[in-house]
Amino acid sequence: MGHKFAELAFTDAVKNIQSDHGSRIAYSRMDVGDDYNDVLGPNEAQFIAARDSFYMATVSETGWPYVQHRGGPVGFVKILDDRTLGFADYRGNRQYVSVGNISQNERVSLFFMDYPNKTRLKLLGRVHTIDPADLGTLKKLSLDDRHRARTERGLRISVEAFDWNCPQYITPRFTRAEADQQMSSLQAKILELEAKLKTKNVQI
Repeated sequence: MGHKFAELAFTDAVKNIQSDHGSRIAYSRMDVGDDYNDVLGPNEAQFIAARDSFYMATVSETGWPYVQHRGGPVGFVKILDDRTLGFADYRGNRQYVSVGNISQNERVSLFFMDYPNKTRLKLLGRVHTIDPADLGTLKKLSLDDRHRARTERGLRISVEAFDWNCPQYITPRFTRAEADQQMSSLQAKILELEAKLKTKNVQI
């Protein structure tokens, strides 16, 4: 019961460490009440839809964790409903480490990062490969014709829990588009100031 992410992530070993370091009492409040943070709301849906990348962790059959970066155009991760998201899986270096891992263990952990605003959404879920015959779902995940990467499969993730992280130690980083947007406003301000200076010079 209570905060679903804490229920899954705070194992007995984790709770013991929390007790040793004095944080267990504060976190124990997350253990009570009705279940929450297992259904995506408007904030989560909007945040995910605005991302152009995320990190996905899987676990191999030998117990080794593996983290892979997944990227695409903004909105390539689709919210299918309030407990399900999905994305088209494009051909990469063809190592298939993540695909191999999820064929044996469906559990995944996702990190969605907004570096400029120092915001992070953590998500735990179970991933399933979409049946090629499920054309309706695959169509929902597909991108427009401008994205020419070859789609090898569709992946659907059932959300088990999520949590928003504090911004501490997240270093702001900006994409080229974000940097250009910031620069354009500065350039417009410079032109405005230059125009005012020219006007004053003429009056003098």
